[in-house]
Amino acid sequence: MDLDEVASVGGFFALRTGEPGEGHMPLARLYAGDTAPLTARVDTVAARLRTPERRVAASVAHLGFAARLWSVALGCAALHGELPDLDPTLLHWDPRLSAPDDLCLTATRTVPAAAATVREVVQYGHLVPLADALTGDTRISRQLLWGNAGSALAGAVRELRAWAGRGGRTDVAERASALAAGLFSHPDLSGTVEGPAMRRRTCCLYYRCPGGGLCGDCVFDRPPQHGSMR
Repeated sequence: MDLDEVASVGGFFALRTGEPGEGHMPLARLYAGDTAPLTARVDTVAARLRTPERRVAASVAHLGFAARLWSVALGCAALHGELPDLDPTLLHWDPRLSAPDDLCLTATRTVPAAAATVREVVQYGHLVPLADALTGDTRISRQLLWGNAGSALAGAVRELRAWAGRGGRTDVAERASALAAGLFSHPDLSGTVEGPAMRRRTCCLYYRCPGGGLCGDCVFDRPPQHGSMR
């Protein structure tokens, strides 16, 4: 499994291995209740976005984290037919850093690339406990978080298809699409995006930031009034 090749798809697809840097923590600690780093990450995003709404910052932070996890797993699976075991005891995270320096895997054991395996590694292994941690820290809708997860998965597929198109790797595009179809069949992800463009059906709330607009896959055609809770 060539992680450098996977990283060439885009920054979110990069994964460092080896000894984690100072400030990294195993994600198992976060999921077990040590949520202070997650709180700090949301605070940092809120400051960068200049938003007074904590749920907006929590959503944007979650969307980026979900995109990292899906991209690493799906990129490896589509390019090499296997993916690294992203066990939360092995995957370390530094909330102060952004991609590609935020994640470090301390042991590179692999698992077969099937939709069920990717779901087990990413969805059950990370996104479910991450949602638990976020909703314990911030008043935010789980439906919104699953919308973020679906949007992040769709974004990873689009990046892989674009990379495959530039390099004539139709096999990679086909594997990415097939894996995504299997992942989107799960009740939590089913219906989060729709159509060939995989446009999301909920909003990540970025439009509520000062100067914020709509994301490329936003459910809205124009920014709604700020009273909307969708």
